[in-house]
Amino acid sequence: MQQEFLAMVRDASVAGQTVFMSSHVLAEVQQAADRVAIVRDGQLAAVERVESLGKRAVRAVEIHFGDPVDPAEFGVLPGVSDVVVSGPVLKCTVDGRIDPLVKAAARHEVVDMLSAEPDLEETFLSFYYHGEGAGDASRAGA
Repeated sequence: MQQEFLAMVRDASVAGQTVFMSSHVLAEVQQAADRVAIVRDGQLAAVERVESLGKRAVRAVEIHFGDPVDPAEFGVLPGVSDVVVSGPVLKCTVDGRIDPLVKAAARHEVVDMLSAEPDLEETFLSFYYHGEGAGDASRAGA
């Protein structure tokens, strides 16, 4: 049934029709939508193309190096947070562009790199709780 619904939404889009869809199943939205509107405190907080949100997305990254690395080298990079290093393995969160992390990692022997696909739900929550003018998170959930 879900696949049929998504096919109907895509057909409507191809026909030039607009479909308004409210969903908490954000993976579904990624499959069906061209644009996403985010409402915060009853106000329109953002309208973005789905691809644009992906560029702002929050992703988990794990890099395996040939030798241990210094976490301080990575913790100062723009958009990089939650840096944890255990010997030659670095785990962190990247908010937005991954390029600074990749360039810093390239100064070392990289054995493996895992990056989770950016998640629209995480991006939405980042917008909702940390977007410009979002206020504090405790108020946002009210």
